[in-house]
Formats: sequence, structure tokens, C-alpha cells
Amino acid sequence: MGFTSQTIKSPSFILALDLGTTGNRAFLFDIEGKIVSQSYKELTQHYPQPGWLEHDPQEIWQDTCLIMQAVVQKAKIKPSQIIAIGLSVQRETCLLWDKNTGQPLHNAIVWQDRRTAPLCNQLRNGYAQEIYDRTGLVLDAYFSATKLAWLLERVVTSQPEVHLENVLAGTVDSWVLWNLTGRKVHATDDSNASRTMLMNLASREWDDKLLEIFGIPAHLMPQIKPSLGNFGCTDAKILGVEIPIMAVLGDQQASLFGHGCDRPGLMKCTYGTGSFLVAHTGSQIRRSPHQLLSTIAWTQPPQKASSPVGYALEGSMFTTGACIQWLRDGIKLIKVAADTELMAKAVPDNGGVYFVPALSGLGAPHWDMSARGAFFGLTGGVRQEHMVRAVLEAIAYQVKEVVQAMNDCSGHDIKLLKVDGGASENNFLMQFQADVLGIPVERPVVRDTTVQGVAFAAGLAIGFWDNYEALIGCRRIDRVFEPTPDATQALENFFTWQKAVSRAKNWG
Repeated sequence: MGFTSQTIKSPSFILALDLGTTGNRAFLFDIEGKIVSQSYKELTQHYPQPGWLEHDPQEIWQDTCLIMQAVVQKAKIKPSQIIAIGLSVQRETCLLWDKNTGQPLHNAIVWQDRRTAPLCNQLRNGYAQEIYDRTGLVLDAYFSATKLAWLLERVVTSQPEVHLENVLAGTVDSWVLWNLTGRKVHATDDSNASRTMLMNLASREWDDKLLEIFGIPAHLMPQIKPSLGNFGCTDAKILGVEIPIMAVLGDQQASLFGHGCDRPGLMKCTYGTGSFLVAHTGSQIRRSPHQLLSTIAWTQPPQKASSPVGYALEGSMFTTGACIQWLRDGIKLIKVAADTELMAKAVPDNGGVYFVPALSGLGAPHWDMSARGAFFGLTGGVRQEHMVRAVLEAIAYQVKEVVQAMNDCSGHDIKLLKVDGGASENNFLMQFQADVLGIPVERPVVRDTTVQGVAFAAGLAIGFWDNYEALIGCRRIDRVFEPTPDATQALENFFTWQKAVSRAKNWG
């Protein structure tokens, strides 16, 4: 095939785990880079208060074991045929646990959670610029630092029997990795660490000043390791054999890797629970005047790569698939996500309705934790179809704002947008996205680019494949959406939508 290692005996497989916000998935990839089996389990969402969102860490871990076992059974292979595991996770979500008992000390606080907005506001005047300079991140409740500070305060005040020397902290990758390795490895990778607001982006180490600001003892934190490399082996009790874990990546960085965006000028947008536009910026840290985030793309051991560190710029938009889920579960305008495409196409336009997708505040480029979701332009003639269409249009408008910010930062306009994620299945949304951007939108056959990316990373790290470019070159494109004559009207409506956004800001 041109990208396979001659030393691997077939049939062998790579197991990719994608532990996301709404569910956990396992995929098996063969030597040709094709999916041979997959398993999925939806994750329970806990909403203790408005604006709060938690996950049960034990459920995440138990489901991880279940999907690993299920994907092997479905493929009818022996676990010994799996030569490596890649782990991709929802980022920023974090927790504390007791290293002796293995018990979480509280539910994990999810990246969408807004409970620490007041702490961020307290810190803003004195520390916002310093935090950005050290981390590349905007001071916001989105990131892990204030969540860990909240958890620590809660544990100290409500669980005095807990001794901090027995406590471990981490994001979802650290929690699952610790359990996968039989409680032997407490580690994270550069891509996930760069999202905590505690890692110094230049030194790639936990920053003593930041740990002091947020009151987090250094001994709680995991070891930071290269994204592609050996993270230890699974406990044989899980699948009956020990399997090396050879890659750990944040989900958006895994998607970037899967799209082949490994150098400046290449970017992708994932339409998942939120939308995440990420552009590779090479071996140098790039800063944005439009509140885009500077972050780690991925890293490799120095002996394995000529450029071991890759950086990226990112625009994080909090509410995409979460809007669709809200239409289904919250206000029950749809029964399944696919209904949105049919309903949007059932009306010729949005009927003058505009939606602000600020169910968890606004991310890039606004970073307004107090913004709230809203419909504008409602009249007696508005139908359900108009409201659903307005939600889809708002998703595309969010992305346009961030693409504009990327264009201003890079000095040259983006010519093509690569897409993936569940909402990229929606043909109406993808066509509208092309119209409002005025550039082609490229959708691959395999929409699960996150799991594909972390599978590629693990396989390359262990020598299952030996040519990244050839591996990426074998990906198939499903469809390219070209801008249509409707683009003019879509662009005019974009400016009206921006007016709606301004009215929904500073609300909470």
C-alpha cells in the first residue's frame, strides 16, 4: 500500500478510543487504515444547576471497558491481534481521585460547565494577560484550571478525611490512562495539557506561577509526555493481554492529525458537541489579535521527528451538536438529528428568525461567559421549520466569524475548509456553510476523523504504518460543497445575525 510497515504480520489491528462529551466509542482499524469494527455507548449528562454539567468518572471508565470488549467481539478477533491503542478524549473536562482507593472525589466537571465564571471574573483584572502570555488561552471557565480549583476547595471543605498527598488530578485522558494501566501511569500528553490553563506553552511544563494562582499543588498533576509515544501497557485483566498505549490526543488535535493538517496553511472544522476550527501553525507559537487560542497540535519524541513540537491556532465554539440535542431533548422540535435537514429544506428561508447559540455562553471570538441563547425575529407567521433552520444557520455563522479571524491573523484567506463530526452529515448545513464562507467545504467519507487520527498516530508510533503522507493520501473524499448563487443572501443575513448576537451578550 505504500504506507504499511513490512515488519507487521497481518492480520493485526489498531484500537482507537474516542471518549467524548456525549458518548464513548471504540474502533478497530486494519492495516489498510479501514474501520473493521466499532462500538458506542452514550454517556449520561448530569445538570446539578443551570449552567453546570458533570460526568460520572466511573461511568466513563466502565463504558471504556465495555466498548473495548464489544469492539473485539464484533470483529471476531483475538485481543492479541491488537498491537497498539490510541486514546482521544474530550478536552478540559477534569476530576480529582484518591490514588489509594481509586475512587473519584466528585463528578468530573465538563468543559461546557460555567460554574467557575465568577472566579474567572475575579482573576481577570490582575492575571488575564499573564495567563494568556504563559498559556495562549483566554481566561475562561471553559478550561480546567478554575474547575480544578473549585474541586479542590470542595474536597478540602466537605471531605476533611481526604489527605491531599493521596489525591491525583487530571483530565479524562489521565483518569482513563491511570485505570487502563492498572493504576501505574499518571500522565497526560502535550495537547491535553495545553488546554488546562496550567501548562506553560513555551516550556511545555506545568507552570509554577499558574499553579500558585489557582492554588493547585504540583504533586497532584500528571506527567506531561509527547502525544505520540509509549504511555505504558493496558492491564491484562481488561482484555486478557497487555497492549501498548502509543498515542494520547485531545479530540480536536486528533481530528487535525486525521485530516493531514500537519503544516501551516492547513485547517479543519469539527462539528461535534461544539464546533472547533483548528489551524496548524508549524513549530512556532502564533498569537492572534482576535482571541483565538494558541495551543499544542501534537508532539513527538525528539528522536522520532525533525520537528517534535507542532503548534496550532484554534477557535472554540461551544454549542453545535448541543443545539441539535437541545432541539430534540429540550424543546422537542425534532425526534432525531436528521429531522433538522428535512425541516430546514421545507422552508425557502429562515422567515426572519435568528438564533444565538449561547447555551453555554459564547466562545471564540467573543468569549462572553454571560451570553445566553436566544431566538430573535419571532412573529405569528413563524413555524417550527423556521426555528430549526435558524439553528442550523447559526452554526454556520459561528464558523464564519472564526474563519474571518483566522484570515486576519494569517494574512492570507482560507481557500478550503475540511470538515468532520456528526453535524457534518447534514447536507443543508454544509451547503449553507459553503455559501456563507464563499469557499468549498470538503467532507471525507470517514466522518469519524478524530478516531481515525488517533488510530493513525498510534499506528505510526509503533511502526504499524511507516508513512504518514501516504496514509493521509489514501483517505477518500465523500463530497465537496461549492458556494451557490444563494451565497449573497446568506451573507446579508450573517450581518443581521451578528446584531442578534450583540443583543444576547452580557445577559447572565
